[in-house]
Amino acid sequence: MTFLKKLSPFYYLLLFYIIVSFVLRIVLFFHPITQTSFTWTDTLSLFVFGFVSDFFVFVLLSGFLWVYLIFISNSKYYTPYGYIIFGLLLALLLYVSIGNTILNEYGSALPKIAIAFLSVKTFLFGLLLFLPKYRNQIRFWLFSFVIFIYVVLILQNGISEYFFWNEFGVKYNFIAVDYLVYTNEVLGNIMESYPVIPLFSALFIISGLVTYFIVKKSKNYIQSIPAFVEKIKLSGIYLVLFGFSLLAIPFLSSKENAHNVFANELQANGIYKFYLAFMHSELDYFKFYKTVPNSEAYTQLKKQISSISGETTWRQIQNEATENHKNVVLITIESYSAEFMKMYGNEKNITPFLDSLANKSLVFTNLYAVGNRTVRGLEAVTLCFPPTAGESVVKREDNKNKFSTGSIFKQKGYAVKFMYGGDSFFDNMGDFFTGNGYEIVDKKTFEPNQITFANIWGVCDEDMYHKAITEMNKEAAANKPFFNHIMTVSNHRPFTYPNGKIDIPGDAKSRDGGVKYTDYAMKKFFEMAKKQPWFNNTVFVILADHCASSAGKTELPADKYRIPAMVYSPGFVEPRKYTNLMSQIDVMPTVFGLLNFDYQSKFFGQDVLKPDYKPRALIATYQDLGLIKDNVLTIISPKQTVKQFQLTLKPNQKIGSDFQIHYDQIPVTKERMDLVNETISYYQTASDMLKKKKYQKIN
Repeated sequence: MTFLKKLSPFYYLLLFYIIVSFVLRIVLFFHPITQTSFTWTDTLSLFVFGFVSDFFVFVLLSGFLWVYLIFISNSKYYTPYGYIIFGLLLALLLYVSIGNTILNEYGSALPKIAIAFLSVKTFLFGLLLFLPKYRNQIRFWLFSFVIFIYVVLILQNGISEYFFWNEFGVKYNFIAVDYLVYTNEVLGNIMESYPVIPLFSALFIISGLVTYFIVKKSKNYIQSIPAFVEKIKLSGIYLVLFGFSLLAIPFLSSKENAHNVFANELQANGIYKFYLAFMHSELDYFKFYKTVPNSEAYTQLKKQISSISGETTWRQIQNEATENHKNVVLITIESYSAEFMKMYGNEKNITPFLDSLANKSLVFTNLYAVGNRTVRGLEAVTLCFPPTAGESVVKREDNKNKFSTGSIFKQKGYAVKFMYGGDSFFDNMGDFFTGNGYEIVDKKTFEPNQITFANIWGVCDEDMYHKAITEMNKEAAANKPFFNHIMTVSNHRPFTYPNGKIDIPGDAKSRDGGVKYTDYAMKKFFEMAKKQPWFNNTVFVILADHCASSAGKTELPADKYRIPAMVYSPGFVEPRKYTNLMSQIDVMPTVFGLLNFDYQSKFFGQDVLKPDYKPRALIATYQDLGLIKDNVLTIISPKQTVKQFQLTLKPNQKIGSDFQIHYDQIPVTKERMDLVNETISYYQTASDMLKKKKYQKIN
């Protein structure tokens, strides 16, 4: 066979990978979530640069294939070398299985992985050594299996990228890395959300057909194994391409710089995006973002929070009236966009109870979530702290003993609990809340008879609320005020819930159904709560953790961060609408103001009802950090980049002016440096406070 044919396993797999990637880009290009139009230069760039990037990524991914093919030979089975090698493999397997190796020092699953790998390797080597008559057949099936695994992984990655785009409107990012960590919940979610059996049946059938074609075209490699010199040539070609790929891939990634975010995402290679997300789970603000001297950053922050001084956010909060130690119940609703509610223009009547409750509450009509993940929402209402670059504080190692909402309540003599219908291990919630003085009530604390319905995320909201009522009755009986933070789970894909509760079947897996059942369960909670003796002495705070979707035309589409929020306490909190711009981090400091709490504060969040509050909102992803103020969105990003957009209202005549959500985001022609500096001040000082451990609780 010619030397070119000896490369056939590589270039047929490469061809298949390129075809799958090209088809995926076409599908995502026309996907409904891709809400934008592309210029011809954007279109050309995303396909040309995307193709070249895919080529080089495949070169790196084919490293295992190269190692496997290079080591195919007959000479290693000749006497006595074959028996020596087999003996060494067997001895190594026994040593790793029985002995105390360096792998045991690292612990976790590493020793088991090594044992499994060596077991398979020793077994297969033994087969090829002791069954020479069947060596060619065994080698053929091993070769076919390796090709099949590559084909399956290529197809599986394409499917995964599609579903990830379908959910988030981007290629892989931090969330995909999280999904590898929390495989139980994520795999369960997939099993319950999608037709997995037909999907994977089709996947394996197609993979089998493609494998058959590739093996048929490239089996001559194992039928006529290359000589040593030819393997050297193959290795030389591969290693040169491998080295060039290491340089080319980051360079091509730097070309993802179009103004159209969707064009950048479509151009990107998903596997490389996953690698970047995995390697950069924490971003050092001071290395990657535009900075000013720390003293200037804190001076700028003082213009926004006038009572701070020095390089800290510490200040004394004083109220003229007497403190009121009412119970506080904070409900954060999973994935709940403002546009679900009637007052924001929704005409489907899927939030009838919350719509009615809003008329009896202090409603924050112009409030923005800080992020697009549950952990960001929990961080915002617990730490009242800006969303710093990288992972949420909830998921960081240094996440304990922080200055928090719970620490203030504890100082005031409250019992403090975090209640969650799922397993609080997920997203590190249990570690975070326990480490900050909260008692945890999660699915593990439920008795079997307390669970009427559950899916992969946890018990249904009704079950969680029943449990919450039971816990609150115990707390009230102890004559101690309580603060209970409840996190819901039912409004999350797969959107399954008990049948017969609302007019949308619980097995329809409909987002509207999830929203409506969440509303129904909350209605039942308040019906129960009103019958309890502690109800009239309780303040209820209700808001979303984040919106249902964060995909949009720009890095930070403002409408995808608008969430509902309200405070309900009949006879104590006057029903009205607060229409000024505000952030999720301001909710709890405002509640403390309603209770007239005197306390020492480090919160970046502020009491928006005070006269010195200056309206603004903070919104972010894991790397793009934004500030909304004066109808301008300022975004600071890695590589010291800054962007600004003028927010021009796109009015909806059917709804009131206080509930308008949608804006055109037009790049500004003249940079507002005052807003750039203010944006930097929030995020730089927050990063500094964390880095220097200045945001610890006050003892």
